[in-house]
Amino acid sequence: MAIIKTETKQKTIEKEVTLSGVGLHTGAEVKLVFKPGAENSGFVFQRTDLEGSPKIEADANYVTSTQRGTCMEKNGVTIQTCEHVLAALVGLDIDNAIIELNSSEPPIMDGSSKFFVEALEKCGIVEQNAFREEYEVTQVVSYTDEGSGSEIILMPSSTYQITTMVDFGTKVLGTQNATLNKVSDFKTEIADARTFSFLHEIEMLLEHGLIKGGDLNNAIVYVDKELSDETMEKLRVAFNKDNIAVKPNGILDNLTLHHPNEAARHKLLDVLGDLALIGTRIRGKVIANKPGHYVNTQFAKKISKLIKNERRNNVPQVDLNAEPLMDVNQIMDMLPHRQPFLLIDKVYELSDNHVIGMKNVTMNEEFFKGHFPGAPVMPGVLIVEAMAQTGGILVLSTVPDPENYLTFFMKMDKVKFKQKVVPGDTLIFKCSLISPIRRGICHMQGYAYSNGKLCAEAELMAQISKVKS
Repeated sequence: MAIIKTETKQKTIEKEVTLSGVGLHTGAEVKLVFKPGAENSGFVFQRTDLEGSPKIEADANYVTSTQRGTCMEKNGVTIQTCEHVLAALVGLDIDNAIIELNSSEPPIMDGSSKFFVEALEKCGIVEQNAFREEYEVTQVVSYTDEGSGSEIILMPSSTYQITTMVDFGTKVLGTQNATLNKVSDFKTEIADARTFSFLHEIEMLLEHGLIKGGDLNNAIVYVDKELSDETMEKLRVAFNKDNIAVKPNGILDNLTLHHPNEAARHKLLDVLGDLALIGTRIRGKVIANKPGHYVNTQFAKKISKLIKNERRNNVPQVDLNAEPLMDVNQIMDMLPHRQPFLLIDKVYELSDNHVIGMKNVTMNEEFFKGHFPGAPVMPGVLIVEAMAQTGGILVLSTVPDPENYLTFFMKMDKVKFKQKVVPGDTLIFKCSLISPIRRGICHMQGYAYSNGKLCAEAELMAQISKVKS
């Protein structure tokens, strides 16, 4: 896999909106409020019914159960059946949102994402200043659940696409498939596909009191066995209906399919919602054979881990023998730093939102005289300083007279050191904007690499200030 930084801006909703309904499994009345989310915050659930209104980020690593929907838990606080809400957010190309709940489970509505989509569209969707990160797939990644035979494959594609194939081995449902070629098609093609169950599952759930908020308007029930009079009576009571019958197409009445392959489309909806737990947009094609919440979330965990490793070890491909974009003399024309405190030698790439620089670390560095003379190691603070100087090139490139400006640190955050840097190493620095430069303030993510490995990383904020004449 390979990390890419796109020019696409992140999005959130313009104002908040409220929905009310019943939780499918809890049967509890619940109020859900969508609220705008801050840049880079992703999707965050918040339990307003609990002390301190604790938050749970939409993260695959918090998934604890997938028996009847995707359930997350953090510090003892749970969110049940989150996938339909998350699918609506991703399907509308939203990056950041707060989902407030006064219960553990969002309202089931009609068993699809349709009502969530409609509510979010009423809010208005707005661009934010920060750039969205996507992860472009360059090699096939797969996950197989040997027990169920379910398999998910992720392969290279220029856009995010999903295909689902379902085969439950029953005559009433048969084999179905569904495809989402563009996320923008979600609203019209997938959002109204409702959840479904087989009659034998409904009977078991009713026996154990696990489906308190269900009715025939929010779940398609496929009749995969003979309906006894006793079962009919139980269903009439459970769904508060005077009469229940089976349609010719094998589903219980009071409900008309929106699509002949509605089951496969709903499985696709679930895949989209569950894979939102990766926490990062994907640029690739997902093929899911017999998907379910367990295999979906296990796959999300796998991709999340791959991305985390890739983010750390995504060493820029730099030809050190090629003519640099800027040599040390051109760097000194822009930066005010001088020997021994000029800590970058060349710049190889410079765009509107990233810069790549290089430093050859030699035994002649002044700091090696006192920093462990018997076992010289480059001080970590100087690696971060060199990273910041590389970022300084990025921010100073936005003004016509960079020689008349100084760059000052405002903040360093999430600084981590991974590997030692010693004489003879070549350091490669990459700094990318976290948000656009405004009023001379640059907020960027910096990475330093040596010997093909990440050796340091930090979030940096700096401001340029004009030198008084």
